[in-house]
Amino acid sequence: MQISAVREAIAAAAATVELPAGVRRLTATGYVPDAITEPHFFVGEYTQEYDKAMGRALDELEFTCRVLVGRQDDRAGQRILDALLSGSGPASLKAAIEAARGGPGEYALGGLAHDLHVMRVQGYRWYEHAGVQYVGAELVIKVIGEG
Repeated sequence: MQISAVREAIAAAAATVELPAGVRRLTATGYVPDAITEPHFFVGEYTQEYDKAMGRALDELEFTCRVLVGRQDDRAGQRILDALLSGSGPASLKAAIEAARGGPGEYALGGLAHDLHVMRVQGYRWYEHAGVQYVGAELVIKVIGEG
């Protein structure tokens, strides 16, 4: 797998969410940006396990992604974040990213990986990014593909 391309494809899938009227469109990057325009999703750290199948046939990656929302006020920001973290619906990051799995018999992320799965949300809290406080959370995404 080409990791940079996988990261960019995850960000592109995340950017397809539809937020409620009056909320800025989600921006997304496949890398950790210096500064963000909120609400923002980015693909951050990852772990990689090589040789999950013999002959370099399969690697497994776990990406830790973050979504950060502005501080309009405590409640409004958390409502936007909750919509993004929902398991389904037009604002669901899980639904948007898993839509990039492709149809039956197709590879995920436009052919970059065998499959992916948004596994969990963690770290729902205040984050500081480039000196600014945001409410946010992390999403952990498993991606499997050729080594």
